[in-house]
Amino acid sequence: MLPGTDSGDQPEVERNTLRIGVLPVVDVAPLRLALNEKLFERSGLQVQLVTVSDEAEGIKQLDTTLDITWASHVNLFRAYAEGAQLQLQGEAYQAGSNTMALVTLDTAYDSPDKLPSPRIAVNTVGDIGALTTTTMLRTAGVEKQSIRLQELPFEQMVDAMRAGTVDAAWMTEPFITQAQRNAGARILADTAIGPTKDFPVSGYASSKKFADANPRTLALFRQVLRDAQESASNDKLSVQDALTGYMDVDQQTAALVSVGTFPLSLNPARLQRVADMMDTEEVLPERLDIGDMLPPGTT
Repeated sequence: MLPGTDSGDQPEVERNTLRIGVLPVVDVAPLRLALNEKLFERSGLQVQLVTVSDEAEGIKQLDTTLDITWASHVNLFRAYAEGAQLQLQGEAYQAGSNTMALVTLDTAYDSPDKLPSPRIAVNTVGDIGALTTTTMLRTAGVEKQSIRLQELPFEQMVDAMRAGTVDAAWMTEPFITQAQRNAGARILADTAIGPTKDFPVSGYASSKKFADANPRTLALFRQVLRDAQESASNDKLSVQDALTGYMDVDQQTAALVSVGTFPLSLNPARLQRVADMMDTEEVLPERLDIGDMLPPGTT
């Protein structure tokens, strides 16, 4: 039974409205589906999804225009390490086979170790793309200092590969499928294998101040999120169908998109793996203990 569906058993929450910052990514499909299916409404929560310009902006808007925001774990952990008082409220997405990958148009670039100093396009130099690309290429034997990362929006990566200014691009879905269908691109390497297999990609966070003031509201949010994540996990076709409603993707492409995993709860060991990899790759100034970012009682 959905939390709060029995009117006689409505949890007493501090507030019943939540504004959640999102971007048009596969990761947030369960939230979109939950709104369509009125899961939050039936639990007594009124949820508004607010599209933000980027993840950093979403984090900045906490406690002003947003109550919760979606972002990659890498961005959330870095913001926390830099002083942002955040509390994690849920995991959004975990990488699956070919959900994030190095894509190329160069037929001669046929293995990750083929080029000693590859030029790789990533959407953000300091985010999950750079982290997983560097880790994967290092595992393949490419020297870290020889990897040349170039920051580009996903939409410009195919043109950059066509122009020969980069050798490959780190992409997520649906850009991988679009590049394959529209440009004849191929996957050079899945960046969710080996040390990055099943990599925890993204999550939801509030400010610590908001969490302290609204523990029951956020506990209810996590309950409904779990239901939404479970529903999406059990019906990947509904996820693919939902993409056409909020992403620039047609039905035929959406049907081919690789979909990862939607975790049902916050898993400290899984999240610590991201923080430790960030520490190893010197993305963080010092090791981060994920336990400090979790709601009380999380195990």
